[in-house]
Amino acid sequence: MQSTAPTPELYLTELPEERQQIMADLRAVILGHIPAGFEEVMSYGMLGYAVPHTLYPAGYHCDPKQPLPFMGIASQKNHIAVYHMGIYADEVLLNWFKEEYPRHSKFKLDMGKSCIRFKKAEHVPLALIGELASKMTPQEWIELYESVLKR
Repeated sequence: MQSTAPTPELYLTELPEERQQIMADLRAVILGHIPAGFEEVMSYGMLGYAVPHTLYPAGYHCDPKQPLPFMGIASQKNHIAVYHMGIYADEVLLNWFKEEYPRHSKFKLDMGKSCIRFKKAEHVPLALIGELASKMTPQEWIELYESVLKR
């Protein structure tokens, strides 16, 4: 469910009541752990965390007007989604996450390339998501992103 909300605060207020608290908690844990330099944005109809043009003027290769996306969270129709581009591009980080996940959740990992899906709010391992958010600086993400683009 893409939103047209212009701000994160408005995005959260537009969510169904049963999703507002978990999305606010996800936002807070990401903001509390993500390294300095990333910027919170509304992007692709969801809350996003990106490398701003001030740090990476080239922007996102698919749309250079957009800052370089790194993470996102969204309340979808049937799940809560956490998007993390680093686990898509960095196999070591992906393997760390897959190994760490069972220590934080008794539920089966439901994951696509960069999307981690949770059916219910109580299934979201907030501490693990916070740790994941902290694992890569903007400069490390830029270097990894550019190395993947050159392949």
